[in-house]
Amino acid sequence: MATIKTEDGTTLFYKDWGPRDAQPIVFHHGWPLSGDDWDNQMLYFLEKGYRVIAHDRRGHGRSDQTDTGNEMDTYAADVVELARALDLRNAVHIGHSTGGGEVARYAARAEAGRIAKAVLIGAVPPVMVQSAANPDGIPLTVFDGFRAALVANRAQFFRDIPTGPFYGFNRDDATVSQGLIDNWWRQGMAGGAKAHYDCIKAFSETDFTEDLKALTIPVLVIHGEDDQIVPIANSAHKAITLLRNGTLKTYPGLSHGLFATHPDVINPDLLDFIRA
Repeated sequence: MATIKTEDGTTLFYKDWGPRDAQPIVFHHGWPLSGDDWDNQMLYFLEKGYRVIAHDRRGHGRSDQTDTGNEMDTYAADVVELARALDLRNAVHIGHSTGGGEVARYAARAEAGRIAKAVLIGAVPPVMVQSAANPDGIPLTVFDGFRAALVANRAQFFRDIPTGPFYGFNRDDATVSQGLIDNWWRQGMAGGAKAHYDCIKAFSETDFTEDLKALTIPVLVIHGEDDQIVPIANSAHKAITLLRNGTLKTYPGLSHGLFATHPDVINPDLLDFIRA
């Protein structure tokens, strides 16, 4: 397996396919998944001639099941190390959900010349949790419920999420894919329970406002209008107002996992943005 070891001794797994002299596209997965969540996009962009990279965030997938460092500053620092180790330049970074937060924080701290564009898909920025500064956010009790469900029966919790709201399979007109459900569960159960527990705080309570404001690169914000996990009004609609060079593209009726359920729609839009 291809891995790097970070400065704190954590081993991170990554996939790196395609010509080394081609423009890199780096994919950042959501909680509690792995780089495998991007298989469709990896194959699509590989066929288009790009170099495609997907890593398993610390504590997730095939990377070390860390009990520390499971927060956004360390996640972003890990990407800095990955980009340096692979000498990635002029890269496009695409992140989904938690991975979108990771992209925002990384992009604000990336070494010069390493990032050209970013895409946030169903992403958590600017901040999910409800507070005095974010009164229409999601109440903290919801995320406390996530933690309690994970502790009580992680395996069942990781069945319930993709079966229901993640892909919109709880909607009456949904076309349910058992394969997507099973693959979500497989990826989730490969990671570490402690890292998954800690990451709930990372994706729900981290404030990315200043990261978004700092970005000068082109950023595409993609969001499903029927996202039940990261509601669009509290995320994409706010994030776009903070970006200096942002473009918002939304999809009526599509869910949080829209790039997995509708790759035939999302992939060409990603390609148009990358080529523009």
